[in-house]
Amino acid sequence: MAALLLLLGVVAAIMVVSAFKKNIIAEEISLGSLPAAFDGYRILFITDIHRRRLPKKLLDPLHGKVDAVFLGGDLTEKGSPINRLVDNMALVASLAPVYAVHGNHDYRANISLVDNIIRGSGASLLIDENITLERGNECLLLTGVDFPKKGGKKAYAPLAPVPESLSSCCRIILVHDPLWVSQQPSLPADLILAGHTHGGQVVLPLIRQRHTDLFYQQYNAGMYRLERQDSSGAIVQMLISRGFGTAHLPLRWSSPAEMHVLTLRKVQEPLEQFG
Repeated sequence: MAALLLLLGVVAAIMVVSAFKKNIIAEEISLGSLPAAFDGYRILFITDIHRRRLPKKLLDPLHGKVDAVFLGGDLTEKGSPINRLVDNMALVASLAPVYAVHGNHDYRANISLVDNIIRGSGASLLIDENITLERGNECLLLTGVDFPKKGGKKAYAPLAPVPESLSSCCRIILVHDPLWVSQQPSLPADLILAGHTHGGQVVLPLIRQRHTDLFYQQYNAGMYRLERQDSSGAIVQMLISRGFGTAHLPLRWSSPAEMHVLTLRKVQEPLEQFG
């Protein structure tokens, strides 16, 4: 019994240490429709911060080295110190322009105060809307999908319409929960960035992950290729981050905390089509 308790204690300690690791994953994403001016455009993508404090020593060196910061929701949670959100937003806003969407835990906190802090930092809070990012004479379309305030996950608002003048523009969709894609008749985007899953957070052998929806069994964490589901037959890339914080308990196993520096690359030929 003593040996078992010791083993459990060691495992618990490893899970806590894993929950507070500070990993930045650098990766390139090739997009055929990316404007040439955005080749090399760098995005710091962070999602599911929850109660964690963003590491200043790790992020400060990114000043001037990233072009934008995308925050994928759950920037805080109910009961988290509000000053932590203030500090976190001030830190990311010091690096580059910030664009954020809500997650489910943001709405469980004092959402009016949360939104005031986000906007007060200078960040753009995208609530079912589009924004154009400009570089030179070219632009990139960013769409923020808001997490449903009421009515459950199936109550998403329609995707923000795109003006005809921007219909052929390279488009990135920022959404908290990747389950959103399963509810869309089509995916009019080139890249989707999401979080929410925590990669299962605690992934133990022979034990199912905490998400029971079959969608999450297939789309858990990492990069995926989806069919656009329109006449083009084109490919949509979707990155699901494991997130930086944890939900409920500060424990992780086989699903390390992460944030991302994404470098967009222009490719000469479009990605291979389905079929």
